[in-house]
Formats: sequence, C-alpha cells, structure tokens
Amino acid sequence: MRRVLESPAAERTELPKAPSGIPGFDDITGGGLPRGRPTIVCGSAGCGKTLFAMEFLARGASEFGEPGVFLAFEETPQELDRNVRSLGFDVERLVADGKLLIDHVEIEPNDIEETGDYDLEGLFIRLGSAIDAVGARRVAIDTLETLFSSFRNERILRGELRRLFRWLKDRGVTAVITAERGDGTLTRHGLEEYVSDCVIFLDHRISDQIATRRLRVVKYRGSHHGTNEYPFLIDERGIEVLPITSSALEYGVSEERISTGVPSLDEMLGGEGVYRGSTILLSGTAGTGKTSLAASLVDAACRRDERCLYFAFEESADQIVRNMHSIGLDLSAWKKKGRLRFEAARPVMLGLEAHLTRIYQAFRGFAPSLVVLDPITNLSSSGGESLARGMLTRLIDFFKARQITLVLTSLNRRDASFEGSAAGVSSLMDTWIHLRNLEANGERNRAIYILKSRGMRHSNQVREFLLTDEGIRLTSIYAGPEGILAGSARLAQEAREEAHVALRRQEIGRKRRELERRKADLDAEIASKRRAFEADTEETRHVIAEAEGREAILRSGRETMFRQRDSAGRAPIARSRSGARGPKTAKGRRRP
Repeated sequence: MRRVLESPAAERTELPKAPSGIPGFDDITGGGLPRGRPTIVCGSAGCGKTLFAMEFLARGASEFGEPGVFLAFEETPQELDRNVRSLGFDVERLVADGKLLIDHVEIEPNDIEETGDYDLEGLFIRLGSAIDAVGARRVAIDTLETLFSSFRNERILRGELRRLFRWLKDRGVTAVITAERGDGTLTRHGLEEYVSDCVIFLDHRISDQIATRRLRVVKYRGSHHGTNEYPFLIDERGIEVLPITSSALEYGVSEERISTGVPSLDEMLGGEGVYRGSTILLSGTAGTGKTSLAASLVDAACRRDERCLYFAFEESADQIVRNMHSIGLDLSAWKKKGRLRFEAARPVMLGLEAHLTRIYQAFRGFAPSLVVLDPITNLSSSGGESLARGMLTRLIDFFKARQITLVLTSLNRRDASFEGSAAGVSSLMDTWIHLRNLEANGERNRAIYILKSRGMRHSNQVREFLLTDEGIRLTSIYAGPEGILAGSARLAQEAREEAHVALRRQEIGRKRRELERRKADLDAEIASKRRAFEADTEETRHVIAEAEGREAILRSGRETMFRQRDSAGRAPIARSRSGARGPKTAKGRRRP
C-alpha cells in the first residue's frame, strides 16, 4: 500500500486589494480591485466603463488618500469634468488639490505606422511623468482600442499589451483599463482578458423596452469573488452595485410579537400578532382589501411610535390617505408627525435596479421599522417574474438581516381558488395571509384565512373580512348544508339563530315560571299541612296533658285513700285487765 505523506498546510495570505469605494462592488470582490495589478473593465458603448474608471480614481483620491492619473484618448479634461460632475464628483477640485491628474493624448491612426520595432516607450515616459507628478497610486487608461486601433499584427499587439501590463505592475500602481466589447469576445481584440489579472464586464441591455444594467466579475486571479450577474445603477451619486445578499442565511431573529392593528386577526395569529422582522405576504384578487390590511399594519406601527416606509406602485400617497379615511384610518396624521413616509412611482418608469436602489436609499434616509411594498405584482412588468423574484429575494434578505418587518401585497389575476403570488415569492414568506371574494346569493363578500405563519400556532378557519367605518373587523363564517354563508345570507342565518335562541329563552322562562309556581303550591301545601300538624300536635299535647293530670289526680287520691286506710287499720287496741288483747267476736274469737 502506498503511503501518503501529508505536508504542513501552506500559510494563506490575503491578496492585497484597493477598495473602489463603489457601493456594493467591494462586497462581491471581497475588498476591491487587486492592488498593484491591472484590471480590464469592458463592455459595449454606454455601459459605464469611463465612469467606473473615473469613480475609482475620484473615490481613491478623496476617500482613501490615493492620488490618481487618468490617461484619456477620447475626451478632454473639461469634457470629463462636465460628464462626471452631474454624478457628484468634483474632478476640477481634485485636480486643483493635486490629487488627480488628467492627461489627454490625441492619437491619429493615420499617423501611426506599424513596424516590427514599434513600441510604447513614449507612452510609458509620458505616463510615468504624470504618475510622479502627483505620486499616483491609481491609474486609469480610457480606452485601449484607441491606443491600438491601427495594429493589425496580432503578435505585436499581444506583445505590446503584455509590456503595458508589465510596466504598470512594475510601477506598483492599481490600474483600470477600459476596453470595448468585441464580436463574440469580451474585448475587441479578444486578447486583453487573457493578460489581465482581473476582468470586469459591464452590460447595458434592453428587455421589453426596459433598460437594465449588469456587472459580472469574469476573472479575478488569486481571489474568491462573486460570479453572478449583479444589477447596478448609475444615478446622481455615481455607480451602485446591488449584490444578492449572503446565501448562508445568517441573521438574527426577534422573539417580539407586534400587532396587525386588527385584534381579531391577532387572535387568529396565536393571540399576539406577527414576529417583528418577519416578512408578511397579503395576497388576493382585486378588491379583496389587501391595501386596507397593509394600511392597518402601518397604523398599528405608527401608534407604537415607530417609523413606516410605504412604497406604492399603483396609487398616489394622497389617494391612499383619502381611501383609508373610509375605514377609520387617519394616515395623514402620521405623515405630519414624521412617522410615515410614502414613495409612489409606476414600476414601468424605472428598471428593477432603479427601484431596488431607490428602496435602499429611502431606507437609509428614513430608518423605518416597517416597510410596505404595494403591490409587488407590478414589479414583474419592469423585467419579468424571474428578475422580480431576484430583486425581492435581495430585499427580503436585506430587511431580515436588520430585523425590519416587510409587508408585501400581491395581486392574483386568476380565479379565487388560486393560491399563489405572481412574483413567486410565497415560499420565502414567514406569514402568508390570503384574501378572497365569496360569491353567493347574488352578492360578493370578502373572506380571509392564514395559509401559513412560521413559528407560531395560527387559526385554520375562514373568516369574513369586513371593512367598516371603524376599521377592519373579522366575523365567523357560517357553514351549513347550503355551503358557506356570508354577507346577507350570514345576517339572515344570524337572525334565524337569534329568533331560535329567543324562542328557547321564552320556553326556558315559561318552564322556570311553572316550576316556581309548582314549588310555591308545594310550599303552600306543606305550610298548610305543617299548620294542621302543629294544631293536631297542640291538641294532642293538651289531651295528653289532661290525661296525665287526671291520672295524677287519680293516683294522688288513690295514694291518699291508701294512706287513710292504712291509718285506720293501724289504730291502737285497748287491753283488758285479764290481759286479753282485744274484744272477742261473736263467736268468741278475738279480733285481729
């Protein structure tokens, strides 16, 4: 058996990186661009290559203390300053402070003759002088195609590219080199991506008349990096990359429960409402009350002195405030107190990336504890369901990581029995509340039930959903032989049950009165018999007393007579002289 020898693990060292300062980009690259190495930024016209290079230099000079040199072959310093000033970068001030140097090089292709001895020594001298002038740590070259536009010999082109990249490495500068996209290749010549240490691909595509921007790290030697396509946005603050959050799903959770603003719904959710920081989906067809229920959650949060951010994609803020007055919710009061902020815009006006960035920026500027997106269905019109799902996934993870309660409304365009969400995010929800219309007896009524609520016990009942002048109210739905009863049918059934209950109460009252009467008769009869018994008892006692008295008298007379007789029988007897004891009887015997 062959023995395997294990050598000590080599010590791992992190690749030095230069932070770009571009929001989101450093997250997906693990810290920025490779320090002291060249990076190719390629893409078609209008994708943002020049802006990426300029922002890398401007942020490096202003935020990280690293001066830079911008070598331009197409635009003058004045044109560059005007182009990027609208994005928040004051290039002219950075140049005046000696933190940035812009060198414009004009190259006429007709003046260049390709020879075997052609090299870039003149360019190296000029670029080296600019680097030394400001002590540059960062360099941007825009664009590579202009510099090599007259080259037809691939061998010379490859050799000079290698010389350029090697020269930049030897100078120890972090370089960004822009390149145009080729036909079937990342760059026009198809060589630049092979000699570069890092390749960033920018894409500006049109889908269903909606423009979207994507960024992808194609290559990054010596470092882990995100390999997906990431949407990015160019706005008044420059470039912002929107990475999908960590797939590890590592975020804390809260044990606190918050009210929905509807006490009967809180009872259906275990009596305490939903978890703080959870994601709540309110789905249903049109007119079922999704927005009203979302507004109730907002009102409850504002009453707890919390801030709420409401993104409306169908109605204006004033229209929502007006409509909620009909169910007793005064959202205008919370707006005046600064607890509620509306952001209303049509999804088709912006791409998904713009909406996502807008949501992030509004969140950072307002710091709410509850966010509402109403409805998420319309986001699919800005890029398709798959892109909308990706956007919502990023939002859900973003807010969960910060324990922000997220409320989403979803419009179901199918029949009432269909349970699902148009954006396909129902599986990501913590609590899913479905609203539907019930059609019976010539009318439509609203119903509500809880499809799921993770981590808590919840009701499986279907309740009638009522929008009243005093808010939302849930009532029980009657289920009988004729099916589910709601609305007027429920009221009629309630009236029949109340009448039946009234009849039963009357019957019970009659029975009780009869029982009381019989008890009174029995009590009276018992009292009469008791009186008769007492009278008989008294008379019997009197007779007994009289009999006992007579008996006592008789006994007393009898005793007296006996005493008298005894006294008479014991009278003294006279003796004769002869000593006889008493007179003799006629027969000559003495009396006793």
